[in-house]
Amino acid sequence: MRILTGIQASGKPHLGNILGAIMPAVSLSRKPENESFLFIADLHTLTSLKDGDAIRSNTLAIAAAWLAFDFDTDRNFFYRQSKLAPYHTELMWYLNCFTPFPMLANAHSFKDKSSKLADVNAGLFTYPVLQAADILLYDAEIIPVGKDQRQHIEMTRDIANSVNNLTNKEIFVLPKAQINEDVMTIPGIDGQKMSKSLNNYIDIFLPEKDLLKQIKKIVTDTTALEEPKNPEEDITFKLYQLVATPTQTQEMRNRYLAGGYGYGHAKQDLFDALIQYFKEAREKFDYYQANPKIIEEKLAIGEEKVKPIAEKTIARIRDVFKF
Repeated sequence: MRILTGIQASGKPHLGNILGAIMPAVSLSRKPENESFLFIADLHTLTSLKDGDAIRSNTLAIAAAWLAFDFDTDRNFFYRQSKLAPYHTELMWYLNCFTPFPMLANAHSFKDKSSKLADVNAGLFTYPVLQAADILLYDAEIIPVGKDQRQHIEMTRDIANSVNNLTNKEIFVLPKAQINEDVMTIPGIDGQKMSKSLNNYIDIFLPEKDLLKQIKKIVTDTTALEEPKNPEEDITFKLYQLVATPTQTQEMRNRYLAGGYGYGHAKQDLFDALIQYFKEAREKFDYYQANPKIIEEKLAIGEEKVKPIAEKTIARIRDVFKF
């Protein structure tokens, strides 16, 4: 099964990205029947970030994070979207010519910002078409996404169907969204969904002192130290149980209910649990960040490996239009 995942270069992956996307995707990639295409969507990043140095830095950080969780770049495909830009953007143009305006106008990525049209660039408006090109270029079959991305995969299928039907040829494989309904929403330090845009995330790759400072900012209620507390309503506990063992989780729950255990104690225990749980990944991340040439080499190898697949797809559609 051919699985494809793209990640924008908008910043370092945070705890929510890691638990909700990176670790499950790496697990999928290890199954012998699967081959995974993991790419860094640096072209997409331009819709919101225009700083080339920041995009490059973020690209290396994202790549380092995936490598830190042991994504196997030898048996899978690991690449930057921009390095295959001639193929992605050429296919995007063909797809643009089959995409009706109302489809793009109804896309969540556009509608959410349409109240301030001055802030909407053409890249944001046509974002779903480039995303479709990213997927269709590599004959991807399964696209693991969150519920908020389901619409874009449906749009990809509709566009691909339109091309196939109007040309009377099976040019494109129709991808399917894979949505894991069991993946819980990872809460941020304010209780909302963890998000870079809300600045409520936890960066597990920070130096220990800085990571502890982030954890200490987790919002709590005003229950006194000696009073019992409800663990099920507390953000710190909700995060702790994601990385602690069942035994550790039960022990913390008992301490909450017994009283005499403050939120400061819980935050310290969460910090210790995160350091222990991500010890190996943190060490590998620091290693790759200190050795960017290794990251560059792995990406360059992946880009050469994926190029023939992109070329075949472009050749198929060029042949239809006699280009």
